[in-house]
Amino acid sequence: MQVWIGRNGERFGPYTEDDVRQWLRDGTCRADELGWYEGMTDWRPLDELFPDARPEPATSATPPPVPPFFAAVNEEVQPEYATFWTRVGAWIIDYLILMVPFTVVSIVMGVGGMATELLRNVESNQTAAIAAYAEAVRPVGYIFAAIGFIYYTLFESSKWQATPGKMAVGIRVTDTAGKRVSMARAAGRNAIRLVNAMGAFVPFVFYIVTAFTQRKQGVHDLLASTYVLVGRADKQPVAEPAPRQGGTGTSGRFDA
Repeated sequence: MQVWIGRNGERFGPYTEDDVRQWLRDGTCRADELGWYEGMTDWRPLDELFPDARPEPATSATPPPVPPFFAAVNEEVQPEYATFWTRVGAWIIDYLILMVPFTVVSIVMGVGGMATELLRNVESNQTAAIAAYAEAVRPVGYIFAAIGFIYYTLFESSKWQATPGKMAVGIRVTDTAGKRVSMARAAGRNAIRLVNAMGAFVPFVFYIVTAFTQRKQGVHDLLASTYVLVGRADKQPVAEPAPRQGGTGTSGRFDA
């Protein structure tokens, strides 16, 4: 039997049942850490999976040797952050998807007629014609912003933790603990992104810092305390402890 172990919000393995039992006996692995093997629907504490594997009495002041797996885990887990160009690729895919509702809204609100009116009047008074066109399409711009805001907020706070574009390139949005973001945090993150509409240079500033920050965060990531990590959420069976109930142990949901 192959066993996966959850520690610090990350999953590791698989390892043989004999190895896990031995690690429980010598204290390398804690009894309250979570384990999962094929056929289970939930993560369970290791002492529930292997109740007969009790820690051995200490016979020496010398600690047992640490397997390579735990030697790495004992230090802070360093996730892989999505690169600037990976995020650009995700943005392009999402933009193409959003073009569908944008086109529908444009047709319904008569943007084509507004453009025709602009061309008709531009020769007589270019400045006035452009100003009139900008004023006429302003409500359309607000609707576009609202659609984009809802699209990003709902997808990034969902179980997928990513928009279709991000899923396509294999990245996801998390909080600084590597967990799924709440809808409130996703909304705040994307409200900051709406500042992009203020001018042509601002979007460049908001995103270009991704290439230079230590954890590849954009301005909206820094202000909302979020990361964009490599790996799809549906490929990350992470153990998330559930609240204790009636003195029972903790368990985490395994979403395959």
